[in-house]
Amino acid sequence: MEDDAPVIYGLEFQARALTPQTAETDAIRFLVGTQSLRYDNQIHIIDFDDENNIINKNVLLHQVGEIWHISTSPADKGVLATCYNKTSDTKVMTCAAVWRMPKELESGSHESPDDSSSNTQTLELLCHLDNTAHGNMACVMWEPMGDGKKIISLADNNILLWDLQESSAKAVLSSSAALEGKGQLKFTSGRWSPHHNCTQIATANDTAVRGWDTRSMRQIYCIENAHGQLVRDLDFNPNKQYYLASCGDDCKVKFWDTRNVTEPVKTLEEHSHWVWNVRYNHSHDQLILTGSSDSRVILSNMVSISSEPFGHMVDDDELSDQEDQHQEEKIKEPLQDSVIATYEEHEDSVYAVEWSSADPWLFASLSYDGRLVINRVPRALKYHILL
Repeated sequence: MEDDAPVIYGLEFQARALTPQTAETDAIRFLVGTQSLRYDNQIHIIDFDDENNIINKNVLLHQVGEIWHISTSPADKGVLATCYNKTSDTKVMTCAAVWRMPKELESGSHESPDDSSSNTQTLELLCHLDNTAHGNMACVMWEPMGDGKKIISLADNNILLWDLQESSAKAVLSSSAALEGKGQLKFTSGRWSPHHNCTQIATANDTAVRGWDTRSMRQIYCIENAHGQLVRDLDFNPNKQYYLASCGDDCKVKFWDTRNVTEPVKTLEEHSHWVWNVRYNHSHDQLILTGSSDSRVILSNMVSISSEPFGHMVDDDELSDQEDQHQEEKIKEPLQDSVIATYEEHEDSVYAVEWSSADPWLFASLSYDGRLVINRVPRALKYHILL
């Protein structure tokens, strides 16, 4: 019997990096990276067994430094990238590297050893993304539909496109672009669009959101003051190719049509502090997840700007005349946007929210105190969407 109750997992360390294992579509699996100044940092592989509502974990050592960002290959279950802090000569640099996890941990497993803390394993370093000339790494993005060989990293004001070669043991810089302008220009985050044959990315720097063509490395659109303060995160609608969501320190979540960026299509103002993360559901693009420093996770139903703003298409043959007429009237009215649920299981800033790659109704959130919470979309809403 599935239950809507949250499942909570506590790491011993502070953490802010979370990702689903993108290539794993059978088992529910998330990776969490820790931020500890005193101890070796770790990547926790969290396998959620939804039949028994329990979490199994494996821990991998990440000895090079605190993890600020983590992302997984869309093609290879064993490969991931991290951005981490490295201290050298009293200077702190944020670097990036590509790693492989031990073979036996690649797939979601439900057998957890009795005492998994005693058999911590180490990640195998495949290659560094050399950023000595480019500055601090903010994030690493994998080409969403690709073979796991193309990645983009954002370093200070540079966009770097890498080709991974020799089974990811070597990263070759194939092209780059730089933000031009006055002041301290620094990217905070970016997303690779799954549309347009994966030739576009969006980046956030300061209060601006920019679109780039990865073939020419030229800017294709710019939303100058997308937010009143720093833009923290972006995500593309998986089903509508021009739709993009952004969130930031002005406590707002905004939805844009990149063909006309003068005004947002919609604005959500439900959080009372910085919004760190926004994520579209991969299967049902009306479901939007946000996490904030107000310690809350909010699930919104942005149905009016989804790919099904008027509900599901109904096959005409199934309707009688009377129903037909009623259905037509119903179809003309756009459905109403609403907040579905506010989750308050966290006591600290929620730095990351992510949907599962394997189960569209399940999501995880991570707060800075190392608390990972796994929640489900409320069952009533799930059936409402499906039926």
